[in-house]
Amino acid sequence: MIPDWKVVQDYLEILEFPELKGIIFMQTACQTVQHQRGRRQYNKLRNLLKDTRHDCILFANEFQQYCYLPRERGESMEKWQTRSIYNAAVWYYHHCQDRMPILMVTEDEEAIQQYGSETEGVFVISFKNYLDNFWPDLKAAHELCDSILQSRRERENESQESHGKEYAEHLPLEVLEAGIKSGRYIQDFRVVVRIDSWESTSVYPNGHFVRVLGRIGDLEGEIATILVENSISVVPFSEAQMCEMPVNTPENPWKVSPEEERERKDLRKTHLVFSIDPKGCEDVDDTLSVRTLNNGNLELGVHIADVTHFVAPNSYIDIEARTRATTYYLADRRYDMLPSILSADLCSLLGGVDRYAVSVIWELDKTSYEIKKVWYGRTIIRSAYKLFYEAAQELLDGNFNIVDDIPEFRDLDEKSRQAKLEELVWAIGKLTDIARHVRAKRNRCGALELEGVEVRVQLDEKKNIHDLIPKQPLEVHETVAECMILANHWVAKKIWESFPHQALLRQHPPPHQEFFSELQECAKAKGFFIDTRSNKTLADSLDNANDPNDPIVNRLLRSMATQAMSNALYFSTGSCAEEEFHHYGLALDKYTHFTSPIRRYSDIIVHRLLMAAISKDKKMEIKDSLFSNKDLEELCRHINNRNRAAQHSQKQSTELFQCMYFKEKDPENEERCISDGVIYSIRTNGVLVFIPRFGIKSAAYLKNKDGLVISCGPDGHSEWKPGSLQRFQNKITSTTTGGESVTFHLFDHVTVRISVQASRCHSDRIRLEIISNKPYLTPDAELFHQSSLVLKSDLVKEVTRSVEEAQLAQEVKVNVLQEDYQKYCQTKGRSLYALLEEIRDLALLDVSNSYGMMHPTFRSP
Repeated sequence: MIPDWKVVQDYLEILEFPELKGIIFMQTACQTVQHQRGRRQYNKLRNLLKDTRHDCILFANEFQQYCYLPRERGESMEKWQTRSIYNAAVWYYHHCQDRMPILMVTEDEEAIQQYGSETEGVFVISFKNYLDNFWPDLKAAHELCDSILQSRRERENESQESHGKEYAEHLPLEVLEAGIKSGRYIQDFRVVVRIDSWESTSVYPNGHFVRVLGRIGDLEGEIATILVENSISVVPFSEAQMCEMPVNTPENPWKVSPEEERERKDLRKTHLVFSIDPKGCEDVDDTLSVRTLNNGNLELGVHIADVTHFVAPNSYIDIEARTRATTYYLADRRYDMLPSILSADLCSLLGGVDRYAVSVIWELDKTSYEIKKVWYGRTIIRSAYKLFYEAAQELLDGNFNIVDDIPEFRDLDEKSRQAKLEELVWAIGKLTDIARHVRAKRNRCGALELEGVEVRVQLDEKKNIHDLIPKQPLEVHETVAECMILANHWVAKKIWESFPHQALLRQHPPPHQEFFSELQECAKAKGFFIDTRSNKTLADSLDNANDPNDPIVNRLLRSMATQAMSNALYFSTGSCAEEEFHHYGLALDKYTHFTSPIRRYSDIIVHRLLMAAISKDKKMEIKDSLFSNKDLEELCRHINNRNRAAQHSQKQSTELFQCMYFKEKDPENEERCISDGVIYSIRTNGVLVFIPRFGIKSAAYLKNKDGLVISCGPDGHSEWKPGSLQRFQNKITSTTTGGESVTFHLFDHVTVRISVQASRCHSDRIRLEIISNKPYLTPDAELFHQSSLVLKSDLVKEVTRSVEEAQLAQEVKVNVLQEDYQKYCQTKGRSLYALLEEIRDLALLDVSNSYGMMHPTFRSP
C-alpha cells in the first residue's frame, strides 16, 4: 500500500495502527508533511518509519531516475505531488516484474477517476474504501476515519459560513452549558485530540478528536489516560512475536538441551541456589548462592535469568522489547516487556525447575571477604527455594516457625527438614555478612542511603482500595540489593575493558550544590550541619542528623537529599570521558544494569556485551553483532526516555489510587481521614506536610481563598479568621486581627484532615487541611515512634496478612484475569509488591516536583 500526501497528512493516526504493516511512504508525501504540518507531525512520521515492528519503508522517488517527474507549467503543487506518487507506484509495480499488486490510496477523487484503471496491477482507491475492503473488522480505525472525515466536512462548511475562516469560533460558555443540559454535548469524558495547527492570532489551537479513553473518575479510563500521557503502548504481543517463543506445556514440557548441557557450567548438583523476592513475585530475575570451597575460602554466586538465549538480536520479540524498553508497573497491574512464557516461566528462576542462567561467581577470602578471583559465564541452575523477603528475614532473625510457610519444607521428614534448614539459614546468614562487608566498603567511599517510605496499596474483592499500608524495610532487602550492586559493578568493569567505546553503563553525575540549599536550611533548624562537598561528607552528615525524639526528621532530610540529586542515566562509553562514568549515589567508578533482563532492555544489551567479552577472551568468534557507539547512544536515549515514562506512570498511578482511596471516605467523619503530619517546608501562604501513615506529601494552606488565616485555640483546634501571615526562614506565624497568633515551625507535628480536591480538567489531587497544631496521637502514630525492632515485627505481620487477603480476593477475579491474559498476553494483578519495590523512593517526592527531577532508587539502583 502506498498512501499519497493527503492520506499521510490526515490519517497518520490510523497508519500508526500496529495492524497496518508494510506501507511504502514516498519521499514526496513525507516532504509535504514536513513542510505543511510542521516538525511535530513529521517526527511522528519519522518514528513510524523507524519502528521496525511496522515494517514500513521510505522510498526516495524524487531521486530515482525513472520515478522523478518535473512539474508542468500551470500544474498545481497538489496535482504534481499526486502524479509523482502514482508514477512511482507504477515504476515499483514494473520493478517487481508485475507480480506484486500495488494499492495507491488517495483522497483525490479526480486521481481515482484518472488513474484507477490506467495501469493493470496498480489500483487507486480512497482511504475509506481501503479500510472497508481490507480492514472491515478494524473497528477503531473505522471510527477514527469517520471522525476525521466529519471534522473535515464541518471545517469546510464552517469556513464557507465564516467567510474564509478555516475554523468557526469556539462556542460561548452558555451555549455549551445549554447543550450539556439538553444532552447534545457529553460532559467530562477523557478524550485524545490531535492539535493540527495553532494560529498566531488565536488563543485556541485547532485540532480534531481521535478517541475516547473513558469516563472521568472511572479506574480504567484514568489508567488509560496515564498510559497515553506517557506514550506507553500496551498492544498485545503479535502472532509473529509469539511464534518465536519456546513451548512449555504439560504435553510438551521444555527441558534443557544436550547441546546446552555441554556448553554451560552445570550448578544443579554442586550449588545451593535460591531466590529472595517479594511475595507473589512471578518474574524472578535473580538467584544467589554461597558455599565454602575446599581451600576454606568462600564462593559467592549471583545467577541471572539468561533471557538472551531465548531473545535473538533483531528478532520480532527483540524489536518489541527494545521498543518497550522496560516493564511498566502500575498500582494494580503491570505491562510486561516480554511475553509471560518468558517473564513468568522459562526465564523466571522458579524453585525446583531447571533454568538457564548467566552467572557471576567470586572467590572470597574466608575472613576478610576480599575478592580473590571472578568468573563469568553461562550456567544451568535449579533453584532450591523461592523465598519471600519476610520469610528470609525471619530465618535470619532465628524465628524458625516461618518454615511452615515455605513450601519446599512441607513434605520433608524431620531429619531432612532440620538438615536443609540449617544449610539454608547458614547461607542466608553468610550472604548477609558478605553484604554488610561490601556495603561498608562502599560507605567508606561515600555511598548514600536515601530511603523513602514504601506504601502498599491493598485492594478489596471489587478492586476498590481498602487500605494504604506503610512497609518497614528489612535487612534482607539490603542483602539482596548489595549482591546485585556487586554483580552490576563487576559486569560493568568487564564489558568496559573488552569494549571501551561501545559498552552500555549507567552514570549518576554529582548534583549541583545550589540544589542542597533547602536541605541545609531545614537541617540547620534542627541544629544539624549538612556538608555537601562530596558524596562521602553528605552521607556522613545524613548519618549524624538524627533526632532521638523524632526519627521522621532523618527520613525527611534524606528525602530532601534525594530531591537534590541528578538523574541516573544509561550511556555509551564512547560518548564521554572515563572520569564521567562515576556513579555518585553508589560511590562506584563503573556501574551498569545486568541483574534484571526480564524487565529491562538495558540488561539484555549488557548480557550480549558480556557474552561477547567472554568470547573475545577465549579468542572465539563474536556471534552477535554489537551496537556502534552512535547507535548505542541513540538506544540509551530511548531507554532513558522510556524509564522516565515508567517512573511518571508509577507515580501517577500511586497518586490515582491514593485519591480513589480517600475519595470514598467522608473527611468529616472517617477516622482514617485524620492523621498525624510533619511540616517539612515553609511557603508564603502555607506549609508542606508529610504524612508518615500513608507516605503522602502535599500542601496545607494557612490562608484560604477568602483571605482568612488559620487560628488555633488553647485546645489546638483550628478555625478561619481575618488576619495575616508572616513567613520566616524556618517558621511561619498566623496572626488574627483580634491579636491571636500561632506559629508553625519546621518539623512540627500537626493534625491534618485528608480529602480529595476534584478537578474537571486535571487529575484529582490530595488536599490537606490543618485542624490542630498538636500531634495526632493514635496507636498508629505511637507505633511509628517506637524502636525499629518493635515496628519491624508488628508491621511485617500486618503487611504479610494484608497481602495474602488481597491475593485471595484477586482469585475471585481469576476468570477476568485469564481473559485479559488471552487478549494482551500481559500479566495483570498480583503485582503490587513489585510496583512498590520499584518506587520505594517515590512516595516521599513532592507532587509539585518537576518530573525532570525524578531520581534513582538507591536501594535498587
